[in-house]
Amino acid sequence: MTSRWADELAFASDLARRAGAILTDSYERLERIDYKSKRDVVTDADYASERLVIDAIRVRYPDDAILAEESGEHAGVLRDDGSHNGRQWVIDPLDGTVNYANGIPYYCVSIGLVVDDRPAVGVVYDPARDDLYSATADGPACLDGEPIRASGKEALSDYVVSLAVIGRGGLARERRIAPLIRIHRRMGSAALALVYVANGRFDAFVQNGGLSPWDVAAAGLVVERSGALVTDVNGGPWWNPKLRGPRTSVIAAPPSQHGAILELLRSLRTTVQTRR
Repeated sequence: MTSRWADELAFASDLARRAGAILTDSYERLERIDYKSKRDVVTDADYASERLVIDAIRVRYPDDAILAEESGEHAGVLRDDGSHNGRQWVIDPLDGTVNYANGIPYYCVSIGLVVDDRPAVGVVYDPARDDLYSATADGPACLDGEPIRASGKEALSDYVVSLAVIGRGGLARERRIAPLIRIHRRMGSAALALVYVANGRFDAFVQNGGLSPWDVAAAGLVVERSGALVTDVNGGPWWNPKLRGPRTSVIAAPPSQHGAILELLRSLRTTVQTRR
């Protein structure tokens, strides 16, 4: 059955590859690196990739709104009654910029389309591996066009987890989780690590905050369509259109272990609060 969003998916897939080509051309040949914060940077490649994506969206879908990491919100065209068309592209032109700037080949382009406050299309492209993860709200998760599924492992002790527990006591909580799983990793590109859950490269993804809409709009949809259960750290919806800035949390795991991971995080949070 053809997806309702087939045209947008094809467009976003091609666009992500074109943006990825810009990143590949500049990889380890950057002319400028600016410091956004103590832990984050932005490069000329970020800007070039974002310009390409925004310009292409403006040509193909001129009425749609855009939310981009570097340039912020771009309003869509208003209808005669003053309303919008309910469509917004949410893009990260280069997720994992610190990795990219340091020559570490773990970064990606993320392009999502949100329609009426729900993610409808998601594409995450990894230029280093030429991997294209994609999904629509009415179709399967795919890697390079082939359907994929989340991990089928039964035991949490076998899980390889992308784990980032931020905030006060975060490292202590990570150390308490570590003995209960196979091993944990923190990779430096949330969108790419999240889509790794969609085909079992990671068995689960855990981050209790610090994520922005462009980190999760595309990747969260891909993982959800792969059969994983995706929520926020409280077990609620992973996509909240009202959140702005780095306030989003995501827990993504196979349904068989998602509840156990959620409860583990809750118990550790309670323990840390009790000790204060």
